Amino acid sequence: SDLQKQEERGELLQPLIFVLLVLCSILLYFKVSLMDPGFVKPEEEVKESEDKGQGVVISQIPGDIKLRRCGYCLVKQPMRAKHCQLCQHCVRRYDHHCPWLENCVGERNHPLFIVYLSVQLVVLLWGGHVAWSGLYFEQSREWLQHNIFLLVSFLLIFIFTIVVLLLLVSHLYLISCNTTTWEFMSHHRISYLQHSELENPFDQGIILNLRRFFC
Repeated sequence: SDLQKQEERGELLQPLIFVLLVLCSILLYFKVSLMDPGFVKPEEEVKESEDKGQGVVISQIPGDIKLRRCGYCLVKQPMRAKHCQLCQHCVRRYDHHCPWLENCVGERNHPLFIVYLSVQLVVLLWGGHVAWSGLYFEQSREWLQHNIFLLVSFLLIFIFTIVVLLLLVSHLYLISCNTTTWEFMSHHRISYLQHSELENPFDQGIILNLRRFFC
């Protein structure tokens, strides 16, 4: 049959991989949106794990900066944590609250968030290529009527691709500097950054920053 011939020629492999990537993207979306982003537990449960992985740079931050108690959930905030009023929790290594995920991006789900963006970008680029390859341009009203759906799909894919690409690049840059979106945007309002001798006391070089984040 034609299906068997296509399978023998390997023509079914690419659609199968594309479908698997789409499914992977959907699973990652639900995983990142539903998982604990790093909510700060009550004080007695987090005493030991306070500022995990940041011991090297604590000496570069003035000792008179004390951990403060959150005025909303009343837990003692570890350094780099922030209260999210939408989630009603303090989040460790808070990056931002993502309205698309309806969840915070923090210490625990930030690496998976980057993986999700990467897979999503591959799916969008692949889908954009398929949509573009199906277009053949003619200056006629009939052509527009028959191809309007494909044209709109390509334009939407193009817009989403630009958004995801910019988001991924910006996050990779911040990760390489070992900073977060919140710290980058609110540097002048964060006490442990205001009084630090260094502009970014957590930066330990690109290689070590990436290794600590992903590993």
